[in-house]
Amino acid sequence: MRRGLVGALLLSALLVLYIVAVAGRGLALVRTGEPVAVVLGLGVLVLPALGAWVLVREWRMGVAVQRMADELERQGRLPVDDLPRSPGGRIDRAAADAAFTAAQAEVEADRDDWAAWFRLAFAYDAAGDRRRARESLRTAARLRGRG
Repeated sequence: MRRGLVGALLLSALLVLYIVAVAGRGLALVRTGEPVAVVLGLGVLVLPALGAWVLVREWRMGVAVQRMADELERQGRLPVDDLPRSPGGRIDRAAADAAFTAAQAEVEADRDDWAAWFRLAFAYDAAGDRRRARESLRTAARLRGRG
């Protein structure tokens, strides 16, 4: 098994334990029948619901990204992380900017190409913009699902 997958499974298991524990406390408050405790318990139950939603959403995204990567690898089009790095492991900023410019141009040339969005996500990541990288991966997954 991949090391990243093992880590994700462990973190997910911890989140499930948290969800169960918090939901149990929320239900205990609701069961008291006291108006203040019931309202507080319902408020507490929002946390496990939100946690479960986030967990499912992230696992679905992870599966979609892996499927896209597998497909691009089979086609020989998977982006390769070959950007120059400093001795400390940081990506050279000029190289990251050049890779980003090329990936952005590819998306602008065909906004419906999920593979271009996938590559743009990795260019964003190399440039240090994780939020936009995730947005680009979500766009790629959405476009791939349509096609």
